[in-house]
Amino acid sequence: MSDHGEAPAPKPESEQLNIKVKDADGNEVFFKVKRQTRLSKLKRAYAERMGKPENAVRFITADGSRVGDDDTAETLGLEDQDEIDAMVEQLGGCAL
Repeated sequence: MSDHGEAPAPKPESEQLNIKVKDADGNEVFFKVKRQTRLSKLKRAYAERMGKPENAVRFITADGSRVGDDDTAETLGLEDQDEIDAMVEQLGGCAL
């Protein structure tokens, strides 16, 4: 008998994270995302759910960094139960 000395593979971290998206009015929407999913997909789903145009929504991490379309939870170091702030750009000017 030969023992190859291979250690069991380390248990992978959970594939899915629960991420909270919170807007300036205090509304919270929860999403389950995979670590490698591009956050542009999350932004699209959030905009659709809130009835806003996708190009008017900006995501900001807890440290104040803007979330890019190609960013993932993994590249941003997001953990389960982390929060992303959603900012909706004001379009147009002052109404009189």
